[in-house]
Amino acid sequence: MKNDIQKLLLYHDLIAGIVASLEARDFYTSCHSLRVAEITEVLCELLGMSQEETTLFHIAAHLHDLGKIGIEDSVLRKTGALNEEEWHKMKEHPTIGYQILHTIPSFEEISRIVRAHHERWDGKGYPDGLEAEDIPLGARMIAVADSIDAMLSTRPYRSKLDSAQCRESIRQNIGTMYDGRIAAVAVGNWELLLQSRERAGK
Repeated sequence: MKNDIQKLLLYHDLIAGIVASLEARDFYTSCHSLRVAEITEVLCELLGMSQEETTLFHIAAHLHDLGKIGIEDSVLRKTGALNEEEWHKMKEHPTIGYQILHTIPSFEEISRIVRAHHERWDGKGYPDGLEAEDIPLGARMIAVADSIDAMLSTRPYRSKLDSAQCRESIRQNIGTMYDGRIAAVAVGNWELLLQSRERAGK
């Protein structure tokens, strides 16, 4: 695994550039993947992950929305709420990201994490309806980090939540949307996560 991580690190700057180019298509998700990656890294540290796992999950978080490159602008950049057909198209982005990444041997594990980042602990997520520990650990961590950043960010169709509302939403969804251990650590170290998000930029 260590050799694979070293290979991935060689691609880190390229990955950051690709993600920045993708996010340039959508003003409202600017810097989103960077913030999710920083929150994920702090969660890894709090949960005692190894350096290799932390690096792997950090890079996967950078790439978690890569599949949006395959979503047409009329959906990705829509300024209102998505209708049912548009939402169905948007939900294809984890699978598209997986299809792009899994063809590269060094990215096989990352591709599985990217595919699963919208799965839910209770099995009601997508695209595969995985539940509990069948969901890759990195995807479970990114799910929490992704939700935190999304709720704290303004979208065209809704205002952002304040910090307390966001924290309460994470707490209420422990054991349903989120792995309870990961979400509990997030709730218990809330200010630390917010600080990491601030460092990543708005």
